Amino acid sequence: MHREDLIRELEGIFRQYLQEKGLDLIELICRYEGRGLVLRIVADRPEGGITLEECASLNSQIGRLLDERDIMSERYVLEVCSPGLDRPLTRKEDFARCMNRRMRLFLREPVAGKMEIEGVLREIKDDSLVIGTTDGVIEVGLGTIARGKQ
Repeated sequence: MHREDLIRELEGIFRQYLQEKGLDLIELICRYEGRGLVLRIVADRPEGGITLEECASLNSQIGRLLDERDIMSERYVLEVCSPGLDRPLTRKEDFARCMNRRMRLFLREPVAGKMEIEGVLREIKDDSLVIGTTDGVIEVGLGTIARGKQ
């Protein structure tokens, strides 16, 4: 199985499994570090907040799930972690968790003459965010955002 196909299959399995537990798959990182393959699953609650104990429990459960399904043909290290306080914001769902909170957006192209916008998320529209800044209210298209952070 090609690496891209494996990642897609793993994402589907992990997303479904985590949803059943009331959690979201924030990110799946599959890469070689040192001599081995690392599968890093970043999970969180829809409203934010997952404990270290929950991550440890999920690590064991997902490890058993992978063993049962016999998907991995090579040795790997499995890590389940929370996105942390400095979590990257990339999807509309990520931004929704930050309503009325301060954030910084890094843009692909200038908006209102800026490549970075800092302010409070006031509204989420179909394809844009409305940010209250010290310079006033700025609407930023989701496609213009490279990433954001709280």
